Amino acid sequence: PNSMPFCMVGAAMLWVGWFGFNAGSNLEANGDTTLAFINTFIATAAATVAWAILEGIVRGKASMLGAASGMVCGLVAVTPACGFIGPMGAIALGAVASALCYFFVAVVKPAVGYDDSLDVFGIHGIGGIVGAVGTGILTSAALGGIGYGEGVTMASQTWVQILSVLVTIAWSGIGSLIL
Repeated sequence: PNSMPFCMVGAAMLWVGWFGFNAGSNLEANGDTTLAFINTFIATAAATVAWAILEGIVRGKASMLGAASGMVCGLVAVTPACGFIGPMGAIALGAVASALCYFFVAVVKPAVGYDDSLDVFGIHGIGGIVGAVGTGILTSAALGGIGYGEGVTMASQTWVQILSVLVTIAWSGIGSLIL
């Protein structure tokens, strides 16, 4: 970014707008909407703090660009899970997603050398994968989530989430290859 103040204004606008995306998707104002709203806020805050802490440890100081990256990572990761997990699960999901995204942005991308100038894969791709798989795990009532449907277990739901991620990766890869 050529202007960190504009970057932070844009990131803040994105965060506020994301509430309409996650909580607003419920199409009514009730407890489910509140859960999605709270989880969107908490996971994003946890991801932002986790990224800043990691960056501070690894680089010696945190940056506002890193905080904005962590924020986007948290928003992406919590989206599939926001109506199904509890607030403590949202903290865990945001922190784990942020750590993995930071690893892909700071370690994997330079080591492999792939072209990802805006860290789209490192933040959106990895954050989305962590959020999708994390939904299968953190929906468990034992972990504070709303629980699974009748006959559904953590293992079966997590497998469905993993399979969905793999199908999405294959679909995107084949589509990109065709294009």
